[in-house]
Amino acid sequence: MKIIIIEDESLVAEDLASSLKNCSDEIEIVALLGSVKEAIVYFRTNPQPDLIFSDIQLGDGLSFEIIKTVPLNVPVIFCTAFNEYALDAFKSNGIEYILKPFSAAELKVALAKFHSMQQLMSGQIAEQYQKAMEIISNLKQPVSTSILVKYRDRLLPFSLDKIALFYVEAETTVMLAHNGKSYTLTESLEDMEKRTNRFFFRMNRQVLVNRNAIADVTDYFPRKLKINLSLPFHKDIFVSREKRSKVLAWLGN
Repeated sequence: MKIIIIEDESLVAEDLASSLKNCSDEIEIVALLGSVKEAIVYFRTNPQPDLIFSDIQLGDGLSFEIIKTVPLNVPVIFCTAFNEYALDAFKSNGIEYILKPFSAAELKVALAKFHSMQQLMSGQIAEQYQKAMEIISNLKQPVSTSILVKYRDRLLPFSLDKIALFYVEAETTVMLAHNGKSYTLTESLEDMEKRTNRFFFRMNRQVLVNRNAIADVTDYFPRKLKINLSLPFHKDIFVSREKRSKVLAWLGN
C-alpha cells in the first residue's frame, strides 16, 4: 500500500510515517509533503498513491485546496485537532479522520477502514472534500471564556485574557498567569489547546501562548522564529521553520 503524508510539521510527519510502517510491512511511504503548493506540484507530475494522510490546516492554506486544484481519486484520512463540532460535520459528509495526537490503535482502525472508504467514496471524493472545505472555512466554533484551575482545596476561575501561556515541564502541564503566578494542571497541553480560543497558539510541543502575552517576534536562524514575551519566562520559545508561516498568519489576523 503506497501512502503519502501531507503535514507541515516535519517531526509530526516523520512520527506518523514511522507509526504507519509499524502497522504493516506492506506500507510504503512514498512522499512527505509540507504545503498545499508542494502537494499540487507533486500530484501534477507523479502517480497517485493508494491512500493519503493529511493535516487540514497547512501553512499556506487548507489541504482541501489541493483536491480542488488537482483532481484526486484517492481516499484521504485527515489528521486534525478540530473540535467536536467540526468532527460532527465531517461524519455527516463521510469524511474519515484521526485526532491529533494520534495513537497506534487509531492508525490501525483508520487503515482498516481503507478498503471500505474506496467503495464508499468512489466517484464522489471531489464533491465530499468540497463540502468539507466549506464546512471548515465557515465553521463557527464556540469560544471558551474561562477555565477552572484546582489550587490546593479550591477551584479558581481564570478568564482566558488573564492567562499568559501554558507549558509542559517534567511531563506536567503548567499555567502561567499574567500576574506571574503559575499553577500545575492535571490536563494535558493538548486538552488546554482544545479548551482555549483563537487568541492562543501552539508554538511548539511544549508551549501554548496567548497573543496578549507576546511583546514581539524576531527572526532566528535558520528561518525559525523566537517569541518574545511581555512578562518574565524561564524558557526561550522557538517556532520551527515549518510552523513559521502559520504563526505569522495568526499574528497578522
